[in-house]
Amino acid sequence: MCAHVLVAEDDEMQAELIRRSLLTEGHTATVVHDGAAAIAAARKLRPDLVVLDLMLPVVDGFGVCRALRGEDDIPVLMLTARSTEDDVLLGLELGADDYMTKPYSPRELMARIRTVLRRSGRTTEDRQEDTVLRAAGLSVDAVRHEVRCDGAPVDCTPAEFEILLAMTAEPERVFSRRQLLQYTRGLDRASTERAVDVHIMNLRKKIEVDPRRPVRLLTVFGVGYKLRGGRT
Repeated sequence: MCAHVLVAEDDEMQAELIRRSLLTEGHTATVVHDGAAAIAAARKLRPDLVVLDLMLPVVDGFGVCRALRGEDDIPVLMLTARSTEDDVLLGLELGADDYMTKPYSPRELMARIRTVLRRSGRTTEDRQEDTVLRAAGLSVDAVRHEVRCDGAPVDCTPAEFEILLAMTAEPERVFSRRQLLQYTRGLDRASTERAVDVHIMNLRKKIEVDPRRPVRLLTVFGVGYKLRGGRT
C-alpha cells in the first residue's frame, strides 16, 4: 500500500518523525510548515492523504480543511493537542476523516494512516511508479531506495539519498543547512551543518556535468541550497 502523503506540521521535529515513519512504511511524503503552504501543495500535488496539524501558522488546520473540502475529496487525518469535544466535532464536521490527539505514538499514527488510505481507495498499490519523485532530470524512488540521473543509476550514501529525496519532493524550494541536516540527523548524529556542504559537494560530483558549475543543485548564497527545476 503505497501513497503520497502531504504532512502539514509546524513542529519540524514532529514533521521529520512523521516523514521518516511514512518512508519506512513505503510511502512518499511532502512536508510543509504552515497552512497556506499546505493548501498550495495540496492543489499542486493532489496527494493521497493529508496529515494536518490543527495549530498551524498563517492558516490553521480548520481553515486548511475547509479549503480542501471546498475543492477536493482528499482524505484528511487531523492532529491536535486540543482534545476538547468541540474541537474534535468541528474538525469532523469540516470533513476530517480521522483525528489523533497529541502526544501519539508513531506506530499508532501509521496504523491510522493505513486505515484511512484503505477506506479512501486512493492508494497506489498497483502503480509502483507513482512512488518515484522526478525533478531536474533526477528520479528518486523512496521504496526501492534508488536514484537515477538522466536515466543512469547513481550510487548515493544514505545521507545523500535523504537530501535528494527531500529536494526532489520540493524542487525550487530553498533549504537551509539546518533543514537539510534534519533529514540526515538520524543517520549520523555527529553531523554538523558543515557536513551538509560535504554531502552537497559529493552529490554534485555525481549528478552535475561540471560540479564546479552546477546547473541542478544550486547554492543560494547566505541561505542554503535548492534543486533547480519543477516536478515532472
